[in-house]
Amino acid sequence: MTTCTSQTADDRARQRSIAFLNWAHALDHFVLLIYPTVVIGLQVVYGHSYSELIALSSAAFVAFGVFSLPAGWLADRWSRRNMMAAFYIGCGLSLAGAGFAPNLTGLAIAMFALGMFASIYHPVGMAMLIEASNARGRTLAFNGVCGNLGVSLAAGISAALATWFGWRAAFFAPAAILVATGVFYLWVTPDDRHHVNTRQTKPAVPLTPRLAVMLFGLFIVIALSAGLTFNVLTIALPKIVDERLSADLPLILVGSIATAVLVCGALAQLTVGRVVERVPPHVIFAAVTGIGFLGNLWAAYSTGLALLVALAIAIAAIYGQVTVNDMIMARYTADAWRGRVYAVRYFLLFISAGAAIGMISLLHESGGFALVLGVNALIALLLFIATLALVAMIINVEGKLSAPQPAE
Repeated sequence: MTTCTSQTADDRARQRSIAFLNWAHALDHFVLLIYPTVVIGLQVVYGHSYSELIALSSAAFVAFGVFSLPAGWLADRWSRRNMMAAFYIGCGLSLAGAGFAPNLTGLAIAMFALGMFASIYHPVGMAMLIEASNARGRTLAFNGVCGNLGVSLAAGISAALATWFGWRAAFFAPAAILVATGVFYLWVTPDDRHHVNTRQTKPAVPLTPRLAVMLFGLFIVIALSAGLTFNVLTIALPKIVDERLSADLPLILVGSIATAVLVCGALAQLTVGRVVERVPPHVIFAAVTGIGFLGNLWAAYSTGLALLVALAIAIAAIYGQVTVNDMIMARYTADAWRGRVYAVRYFLLFISAGAAIGMISLLHESGGFALVLGVNALIALLLFIATLALVAMIINVEGKLSAPQPAE
């Protein structure tokens, strides 16, 4: 009876942890997109142009990428639970600071602090989610959908709050929710600092130093190419639809089409999350990145409704690969330093956004979106080739593990 009770309590604790991590993922993407919506009304308040005001958000996005590295290190060496509490409370206080900001300087400082605390989630939250879920595909997929939901709701909710109660309310309301969540999280989640020295120091699949370097070198190539492909598609999507699709459809549908294409990403994540529990993750990884390359290539040569289908395939593939990527990394990464490994991965993903913006600007000016999508297809091809190399290495390693060992 005692054992059953203990197992039930452990299951409840894991489910509670996963729920907090899903909620945190939604909030993480939500808070970073409040200012890009509110800034529209700030043009009247401060008498500056949109281009001048939107530049303030760069402080948050730079901090979001850079501080993911120390966040992962601190979580592994100190406490993942305390770092997540810092995420909730720190983001909440930063948003409150933005709401109280007396001038643009104060607003820029608050945005930088917001980016710094928001950077905690991905390296720390993913390590915790892998541990709590035992890398179950459907759990990781649903967590990804929660992040997409935060992206989807940010603009609408922030605009409504700013319209009804003033722009500062768009910061104050989520600030109160985040701080309250952080306090509740500390109350119901036990301290885990004593677990630091008891975490597994060996991955599920041990690697020689040479193989480890080769494997994580490929992960770096995959992270950069996936990040570029993802950011080019998501950043340029509304303008691609406007330029290359609006001639075939009524203008009123253009905005909703971009949203519908992004929804394909969420559906793909849920589907992959189910399939990955029946098919080896590296097989799905290769299939999804291959489909992503074909979708990008098709999009580069398509117009009208065919372009819509091609973009939906490309978006679905780039979202779908996230779940299997996380599962494969978890298998070859020891729990004791998983936070640091995810920190490097997400750092590369986040900094690729800046490169993607520069790439879109330069290529669009030279050859329009045909050139942008063509180059993006080449990057997707690089992602596919790197994935194939990774899969070949995994098959080799797993084959050696499953081969019968000679008798001593």
